[in-house]
Amino acid sequence: MRIAHVRPSILSVDLPDGEVFAYSQAWYRRRRSLVLEIETADGTVGYGEAFGPAGTNAALIDEVYAPLLLGRDARDRETLWLELYNAMRDHGRKGTALEALSAVDIALWDLAGKHFGEPCHRLAGRNYRRQVAAYATGFYRKQVVGGLTGQAPLLVEEALRYVAAGFTALKVKIGFGIDDDAAVVAAVREAVGPEVRLMVDANHAYDRAAAREVARRIDRYRIDWFEEPLIPEDQRGLGRFRSESPIPLATGEAEFGRWGFADLLRYDAADIVQPDCCAAGGLTEVLKVADLADAAHVRCIPHVWGTGIAVAAALQALAMVAPCPPGLTPREPLLELDRTYNPLREELNLTPPAVGSGMVYTIPTSPGIGFEPDRRVFDAYREPR
Repeated sequence: MRIAHVRPSILSVDLPDGEVFAYSQAWYRRRRSLVLEIETADGTVGYGEAFGPAGTNAALIDEVYAPLLLGRDARDRETLWLELYNAMRDHGRKGTALEALSAVDIALWDLAGKHFGEPCHRLAGRNYRRQVAAYATGFYRKQVVGGLTGQAPLLVEEALRYVAAGFTALKVKIGFGIDDDAAVVAAVREAVGPEVRLMVDANHAYDRAAAREVARRIDRYRIDWFEEPLIPEDQRGLGRFRSESPIPLATGEAEFGRWGFADLLRYDAADIVQPDCCAAGGLTEVLKVADLADAAHVRCIPHVWGTGIAVAAALQALAMVAPCPPGLTPREPLLELDRTYNPLREELNLTPPAVGSGMVYTIPTSPGIGFEPDRRVFDAYREPR
């Protein structure tokens, strides 16, 4: 399984005017992803994806990682992981260095699965579940008269669409002001009723005092978790907030590698850790993070954002996350399913995972991560390089 080619590609799609959206930190007008193909000498191709700035990730793979991969045995993925990480250790132990490495690692797992004819979770010997329920991530703000706040009626309509589609859990984007956040959460809860699970995500929009006030005002609405209330650098502050908040704290979308998550757990800064397969270091690191969380008796629910590759990798990871706590009634992890407009998520995979009632996804058992690209879609959205 000698590596013969390493091909990063940038896939992008401009959002139609009605689909442009904002979270608490920025507007999204385009979906853009770094997709990686690693091909071995026998013609087998593994696919990976990197979260974050696609152009920077592509350049890093071209300049640093590809020369170290060519000619190597693709089965040595942990050996290669450490060599590539060490190549950037003096220059970037988080951020794009780990995001680009994530794409490499996912592709190597995909290659190994195809070589041995097994899904990734079978290679790891970790087959904890065959199905996983999805939750809908949405409730972003749109470009409307009146600005970012006061959009509760639109978000209620959105919530009802998700429930009608079969979702039993929803994650509401907040971080647009304490009063607006409280009004949105109240309106959504009233609309969907008491049985639908609700989570909130501020994308680190608040300081500790404001986050405490938000938590105090929305606790009555039965919130499963409060995601990223504070900036990710403030791990000590996250630990203190967790001890004060009536709502469980989730974080980790902007954390990287086993060392970053070990620090989070050292500060007691999470009830739920959320490593992203395409950011935290690939499936290799997500498994290490999941085991750290298990040892700390903390749940691991991966963050997901990107193309069909990201979804496929996350499903493999979810099969491998140990139940927490073990027993007859564990709190099972969930699959995050972004609901914004993105043909790279909906159309790129020729073999999308099966989904049943209640938005329950079957973990793919085809070799690798369970992804094969529709080359017409791939080529239609690929930027020239």
